[in-house]
Amino acid sequence: MKQSFFLRNNQIKQNAIDYIRSLETRDDKPLMIEIKPSKRTLEQNALMWAMLKDISDQVVWYGYTLTSEEWKDFFTAQIKKLTIVPDMEGRGFIAVGLSTRSMSVSDMTFMIELMFAFGTENNVKFKDVLPDEYQRFGG
Repeated sequence: MKQSFFLRNNQIKQNAIDYIRSLETRDDKPLMIEIKPSKRTLEQNALMWAMLKDISDQVVWYGYTLTSEEWKDFFTAQIKKLTIVPDMEGRGFIAVGLSTRSMSVSDMTFMIELMFAFGTENNVKFKDVLPDEYQRFGG
């Protein structure tokens, strides 16, 4: 059994409280309640990938042309300050712990802001991103 409540208002909060009160509790089978910020939105995800495509198409980074996925790893590493380790062949490096799947809305907003700033500094023309779309995400 899994139940999620998105606490947007007092009525939903009350529904969650009522649901918790209705649950049977047992010492031998405890239940866990976890409260955390919402994960990134589908709109943020779509915006991120559109921006990554534009950056990938327009930026050569120190002689390297990176794919959208590689740029995603680049920006994620910037945000998370990940550990960089040598690859198995000793020819390059790998950032470990990369994932945007579990980013919160605020983390993803920060990543989008970082991508806009980087794009601006590198003369990227964001084709699929309009200023009003960006504003919806707190930019």
